[in-house]
Amino acid sequence: MKVPALIYRASRLYRGIGAPILMEAPKRATKFAANDEWGKVYRKAFGVEKMNQSLSILTGASAGATEAFVVVPFELVKIRLQDKAQAHKYNGMVDCVQKIVRQEGLLTLYQGLESTVWRHVMWNSGYFGCIFQIRAMLPANPTKDKSIQMRNDLISGSVGGTIGTVLNTPFDVVKSRIQNSPKQPGGVPKYGWAFGALGTVAKEEGFGALYKGFLPKVLRLGPGGGILLVVFTGVMDFFRKMRGDV
Repeated sequence: MKVPALIYRASRLYRGIGAPILMEAPKRATKFAANDEWGKVYRKAFGVEKMNQSLSILTGASAGATEAFVVVPFELVKIRLQDKAQAHKYNGMVDCVQKIVRQEGLLTLYQGLESTVWRHVMWNSGYFGCIFQIRAMLPANPTKDKSIQMRNDLISGSVGGTIGTVLNTPFDVVKSRIQNSPKQPGGVPKYGWAFGALGTVAKEEGFGALYKGFLPKVLRLGPGGGILLVVFTGVMDFFRKMRGDV
């Protein structure tokens, strides 16, 4: 009996993992594609040829807002499946989606969109803004040495991921609160909009509550931001070689 119980408990650690796995590829693709496209838009709009610090932050924020529209439904399903109070209602990801749509309406899949937009705006602006600044501070790589490029990307991406996490964690906390509040006919949700929810949490639970879960999150997204940039740069270099651009 002990072994099945142990297996069951271990499986609970991965409850709801299907949604973030399915989300990961479109999320990352949207992040960098949107950042690239918004960069072109803003360079043309402001009449500059190269990116600068201010444009990097603005471009990152716009990419984050774009990315939010992709991730909201996946995040909602993940939150519902991982919440102890609601987990018993759903028998997996597909069942969760079906019940949410049937019982609460199709648009409920985008519950928490506004707070998710703010979460991604803050993370992406911090991430891409820091990458630009840290890269400028690191030793130049005139010979385009791959090891130096990888080191610079890892450092700048890790710093960017850490700063982005510091900026967006409060919005991540309230996003989860908003998405974890099932719609009740005629009821008024406790957590409505992002900034109002920030005030409610800080007032009732203290400012520290806005940074619940910060340590494991920053340990994941700090180094993860560096690895993400290294992989993205490597993949883009590969495709450039395939096209004969370099």
